[in-house]
Amino acid sequence: MQALQDIAPFILIGFAAQIVDGALGMAFGVVAQTLLVGLFGMSPASASATVHLVEVFTTGASGASHAWHRNIDWGLFRRLAPFAVAGGIAGAYIISNLDASVARPLVLAYLVVIGVLLLIRAIRMRRPIVLRDPKATRPLALVGGFLDAAGGGGWGPVVASSLLVQGSDPRLTVGTVNATEFLLAVTISLTFVLTLSVSSFGGPVVGLIIGGILAAPFGAIIVKRVSPRFLLFAVAAVLIATSLYAIVAS
Repeated sequence: MQALQDIAPFILIGFAAQIVDGALGMAFGVVAQTLLVGLFGMSPASASATVHLVEVFTTGASGASHAWHRNIDWGLFRRLAPFAVAGGIAGAYIISNLDASVARPLVLAYLVVIGVLLLIRAIRMRRPIVLRDPKATRPLALVGGFLDAAGGGGWGPVVASSLLVQGSDPRLTVGTVNATEFLLAVTISLTFVLTLSVSSFGGPVVGLIIGGILAAPFGAIIVKRVSPRFLLFAVAAVLIATSLYAIVAS
């Protein structure tokens, strides 16, 4: 019973974070990283290692759910995946050896601007959305993978929001970003294992995995059933709120 009591808060955190992440393509890493560092006193590198180990399981379950519901653009997936992996390796190496927090305020400011642009786009969406194939994908995946590893979260906020601004289909964007994140999480976790000791992976792992896996199927169902306009509103709101909170907190 005591063991269950110990991991229960992390089950709740994992469940809530994965519901949002699976439905909007972002927020699991940001939420989990913030709580592990701010409430439980973990170092940024250990928290990032813990989050990405958990995401191997949660993004695998989420990606499989999105594939089942046909929420993935496989052509976009192939363009994103190799560069996401390369960026993730670089980011994990740097946070394990250097302080990569200098760029964090700039990234947060960028995300606030992107959130505002998405909010404006959602407000103006009176007619059926005009979809466009996003052009800036490979450099975006490289930067997103790097920031995700170096900051413990960032792949979804940076990549999903930037693809949406370019006119990508909201449903397929969320599904594809979640599926690509599985490969990114595996890569970053392996890099942390090679650069940090195994003890760097904290005790909350089990609770976060349980909560995240339980929530994974619901995100794919939500994104399939809600309108593109609502998705844009939700992504914009989460992006602006989390980024402004992180700016104020830092």
